[in-house]
Amino acid sequence: MNGNCTEEDGTSSAFTSKLSPSADICVGLAILCMVLLSMLGNGLVLLICYRRRRILVGSELLCVNLAVVDFFCCVFFYPLSIFSSFTHMWLGQKLTCVYYGLGCYIFGLCGMFTITAISVIRYLKTCYSLLYVWLEGMRVRWVCAVIWLVAALWSCFPLFGWGEYVPEPYGLSCTVAWRGYHTSAKDAFYVICSFACFTLVPVLLIVVSQGLILYKVSRFSYSLSVQGIRNNLRHTEKRLTMMFFCISLGFITAWAPYAVVSFLFIFHKGSGYMAPEGFVLPALFAKSSHIYNPFIYFYFNKTFQRDLRHLLSSACPSLGRNRVGVHLGPGHPGPHPIHIQMMEQPKVVNKQESCEPKCKVHLEENRPVYLCWGSTHSDETPPAQEGAAKSLKQDSI
Repeated sequence: MNGNCTEEDGTSSAFTSKLSPSADICVGLAILCMVLLSMLGNGLVLLICYRRRRILVGSELLCVNLAVVDFFCCVFFYPLSIFSSFTHMWLGQKLTCVYYGLGCYIFGLCGMFTITAISVIRYLKTCYSLLYVWLEGMRVRWVCAVIWLVAALWSCFPLFGWGEYVPEPYGLSCTVAWRGYHTSAKDAFYVICSFACFTLVPVLLIVVSQGLILYKVSRFSYSLSVQGIRNNLRHTEKRLTMMFFCISLGFITAWAPYAVVSFLFIFHKGSGYMAPEGFVLPALFAKSSHIYNPFIYFYFNKTFQRDLRHLLSSACPSLGRNRVGVHLGPGHPGPHPIHIQMMEQPKVVNKQESCEPKCKVHLEENRPVYLCWGSTHSDETPPAQEGAAKSLKQDSI
């Protein structure tokens, strides 16, 4: 009886927060802000990509896969951690802990594998263009399918006795039992393979691929600049290279502290070597990886910027109005609004000249501005022409 009570107390204490109540609330608010920003940014990316779904290329499909990972991970799993932070204990205990740990590990592996695939495919495009052409199109869809399949299979091993999903040391999240290395041979095998094959190898592929891409692009740009050649394609390629480099660097930087803290469990049987706050900060920093990818897309990719402007214009019709309040329809061909100014003609050369309004076009800050003159100085304006001039002036206002 006492043994059962002790086991129940130990289980309940494992799902109880080890932080102060104020720290729990701060953690919950921090995760809530990350979830809202991620849903907003990645939701916009998914919406824009859906509108352009017929013209997406290989690397863009992988970006869509990464946005799916970030968006749905914040929707289906992080709210449980937020509510647990506000109640100062993990809700649902063992059942929800397995659900949360399994789901977050699947999505985490998918994110890492997707960035690895982006880096390798970009490297093939830069250095081996023929092989890249072979991977384009439907084969990239197969790459995404394989990524999800491998991540799901490896994450399900703890459900069959190879590893385990347990609460984090601070009690408000769940993950793989990294300290299970000291429990059994199966757990040790799972932990070592998780770090070696599913963490270290992808990171090495990302770093090597991105390093070779930067070296190749810099050499190509230097050779063109020496020859005095200015190429818009070179500028576009450099922007895309920097975009994917920032995505890869950001992901590795966000997850590196958490991976190091988890890896230290191999050398320590318990979590007493570090205060609970020491586990919270790396975990929050890792969750921030879901936020910044959309901002990187919109900063470096001109296509995303243009599509975002069109999306906002269609969602808020007031953004699509010009200076004089004339609404431009969705089928308007011009990229800029038309600004019409009415001016009086400075002097009249001959009263016998035609009194019809004359327009002259010039550009003002890349916008076509129509300067229209009516013969307002003429005292003998015919009634028909006077009516046309008034109509034009009313339309311009």
